[in-house]
Amino acid sequence: MTRQHLTFACEGATLLGTLDRETSSHSAGLLIVSGGNELRAGSWSGQAQLAARLAGEGFPVFRYDRRGVGDSKGENLSFRHSGPDIAAALAAFRAAMPHLSRVVAFGNCDAAAALMLNAPALALDAMVLANPWTIDGEEAPEAMPASAIRSRYLAKLANPREVWRLLTGGVNLAKLAKGLRSAAAPTAAPQGLVDEMKAALSAFTGETAILLASRDRTAQMFSEVWGIADQRIQRVDSASHSFSDEAAREWLHARLIEMLTR
Repeated sequence: MTRQHLTFACEGATLLGTLDRETSSHSAGLLIVSGGNELRAGSWSGQAQLAARLAGEGFPVFRYDRRGVGDSKGENLSFRHSGPDIAAALAAFRAAMPHLSRVVAFGNCDAAAALMLNAPALALDAMVLANPWTIDGEEAPEAMPASAIRSRYLAKLANPREVWRLLTGGVNLAKLAKGLRSAAAPTAAPQGLVDEMKAALSAFTGETAILLASRDRTAQMFSEVWGIADQRIQRVDSASHSFSDEAAREWLHARLIEMLTR
């Protein structure tokens, strides 16, 4: 596996990306879009490790720093305005690997939201969207989503020790009642960012997979406003937002291979 660093332009700014590949590679490749202000290596170098593994299996992988992040120049305009960065990275990837006939994009958190928002304008064949961000801003609300509260109480009821605490008076009943009211609260109708994501994704003609770590707070917030009936949703029992535990990491790798080989 070889690793090559490339520069490319985006609206007058110079961006830096990394291409991992084998000498002989498949005709499908993966574009990794980083979330938040994360560097292209990813948290705990997870994206770099994922890229190296897939490249070793013959799938070229391109990842990059968007404007104003890491090694890239320009102003950081947040995920809301990162469409030109994604398009420029995609063009650089295709130019470096002209034999590619299928490009899949992968994004986690607000990178997934950015891909959704810009999907109709991107020359992508497929997208893998993980734990999509649904808050119209960059900070999560302090209150837990109702789905997270329900999940927490169901886990407690399945624990004999917690049931014994309830029966023997070891549980604050006022706090319990407040929690149950929150768990039963109706989900607010989607609006703003979520409406835009749904509209843009509906106009995307390629394939889409939505991956959720079921115990991750961002994934739970997504489920609250998106609806569980979407057949594109797949879940793994994990609390890791970045799929850092071994089981979730292997599950994510398998889902990406599935999309790359279709």
